[in-house]
Amino acid sequence: MCIAKNRMVKIHYTLKDSDGVLIDSSSGLAPFEYLHGNGNLIPGLEAELEGKNPGDAFTVTVLPKDGYGEYDPKLHIEVPRDQFDNGSPLEVGMKFQAQTAGGPMTVTIQNITDNTVTVDGNHELAGKTLVFDIKVVDVREATDEELMPEMSGCGRSCNGGCGGCSGGCG
Repeated sequence: MCIAKNRMVKIHYTLKDSDGVLIDSSSGLAPFEYLHGNGNLIPGLEAELEGKNPGDAFTVTVLPKDGYGEYDPKLHIEVPRDQFDNGSPLEVGMKFQAQTAGGPMTVTIQNITDNTVTVDGNHELAGKTLVFDIKVVDVREATDEELMPEMSGCGRSCNGGCGGCSGGCG
């Protein structure tokens, strides 16, 4: 059975950047499982998986426009520090969910001053060319339960590697 919309797919993957630096891998873990054709992976990877069969192994290079997008300096936002006054200490590099007009967004603290906090709303893989080594492990029809919208997310995150779940494996 080949990979097509509304089929459950299991893959093993290794994700590297264009310089060959390892970003993430399912090696030593259970295969990554997702519902195909429902936006659970980044578009460039999902398109390359379409039509593949169990046992297929291949390498996919995904450009930023088909992955997490180009890096956008406009997503560096300075916020009044008092908006972070929840008693927890702030540190550069901390990640958290912020509510925006477009919905929740993961942001990373870039700079902290006495009065402001600068956050970056870019995905950590934005602007990067991604190289995936993929092995298709299994493909099957999805159950009715798996096709329900609240159940169609990914089974586990892979560090934003594959891009599912707003940064899971797809």
